[in-house]
Amino acid sequence: MWRRATKSFLFLPVLEASKHNASLSQRFTTGFPLHTHFQEKDGKQVAPVITFVLGGPGSGKGTQCAKIVETFGFKHLSAGDLLRREMVSDSEYGSMILNTIREGRIVPSEVTVKLILREMESSDNHKFLIDGFPRSEENRVAFEQIIEAEPQMVLFFDCPEEEMVKRVLSRNQGRIDDNIETIKKRLKVFEALNLPVIDYYAKKGKLYRINAVGTVDEIFEQVRPVFEACEVYIIYCYFYNVSYKCLGSMMLRTQLLLHGHAY
Repeated sequence: MWRRATKSFLFLPVLEASKHNASLSQRFTTGFPLHTHFQEKDGKQVAPVITFVLGGPGSGKGTQCAKIVETFGFKHLSAGDLLRREMVSDSEYGSMILNTIREGRIVPSEVTVKLILREMESSDNHKFLIDGFPRSEENRVAFEQIIEAEPQMVLFFDCPEEEMVKRVLSRNQGRIDDNIETIKKRLKVFEALNLPVIDYYAKKGKLYRINAVGTVDEIFEQVRPVFEACEVYIIYCYFYNVSYKCLGSMMLRTQLLLHGHAY
């Protein structure tokens, strides 16, 4: 079970085996099976591996998250799903969340972050895909202050507005926010509030922009090398006994460039 880690904790996550032969991580770790579980070292707590997954409504990020979970063993936390589940509960936040989503507005940051934290702390996994969050700079700051951690990577599924509208209208999931008026309002909110977050992580070297037009498998072929390189990065931190925060995302990007995956 994961608990918030302080800055002195080492980055020692459990690695899951990739289902694909001759992956980047396997080529860089000859003789070291990816299914090996790392044990806690010197009594230090395991720190979380956090990836933010961003993109407008209908960009396909939820579908890609499912493939990432299947292939690389992450825990998928959808901010939207957590809010919708809370919305139909009898909790103190339920009615407020319902009215906010219905109007196409953003739920207060503190509420969403606390729902995410609750799920993280109750999970036996410590590799997290946080889908659809942060949606604003306020969200981002609240996450860092409450969770006391930052993402190692941020995926942005870049998709044209016309394609996103078409996908949302065709998915017919019975959601209250899947109508043309609310969709257009959500897209305006996304552009105004989410793009500054994307720019922020791009400047920090943590952003991986994915072209979200194509088949599910075509899009995943852009996603796969990012996470394969991440597995190498995790193993490096373990063997050299260093914190992932010391390396930033430079090693991860270097592995991608070496194998022709420049982002």
